[in-house]
Amino acid sequence: MAETIMVVDDQSSVRQLLQEYLTEQGYRVVTAPDGQNALYMARHEQPDLILLDIMMPKMDGYQFLRQFRLERRTPIIIITARDEETDAVLGLDLGADDYVTKPFRMRELMARIRAVLRRADGSAERFELLRVGDVVLDERAHAVAVRGMPVTLTLIEFNMLAILMRSPGRVFTRNELMDLLSSSGFAGLDSTLNVHVRNLRMKIEPDPSNPKHIETIFGVGYRFQKLS
Repeated sequence: MAETIMVVDDQSSVRQLLQEYLTEQGYRVVTAPDGQNALYMARHEQPDLILLDIMMPKMDGYQFLRQFRLERRTPIIIITARDEETDAVLGLDLGADDYVTKPFRMRELMARIRAVLRRADGSAERFELLRVGDVVLDERAHAVAVRGMPVTLTLIEFNMLAILMRSPGRVFTRNELMDLLSSSGFAGLDSTLNVHVRNLRMKIEPDPSNPKHIETIFGVGYRFQKLS
């Protein structure tokens, strides 16, 4: 059965262009002109991935993200104008997984879509149950618990945590992390990586301002601290 991609954009020309191209690539495509309609359609169509514009009537992309992330972890790629990258960073704060800027090349967009869907499916991967201190990550169930309580992560946050937890105590450089996360659809800047790390700390650290799990090694990168 074909995977479903939902395109959310208030410009009919953009919706039509993406629908035609993605359909040619073998995907099932549904579209929505604003966040309000997208929420309704997402609940009924259950897309595998969402391409989301920010500036829309009725309910914009930010409002959609806030509401939808309370319900599902479906991967979301923001589509934004090149001079609105700050909007994309805010979208990452609200739970988006990645962003592309207009005008974009279809081949680049397809590469990101395939990478995100492949990683989200995980059908060809070896699954592990990772446990370091009070953090437990179940790769097969795609679930995380901290101090016994479930935590909802975006796809990139989940994959970043898995990378760090597989090798507690090892320092990953920023470039290493960005390269390893590229298979999740991450193709951002240094500043984008900062956003993901900050968001992850907000969700798993008892005190995000004084992290005990994800340690910053200044001038190098990050590591997941071993148990003392």
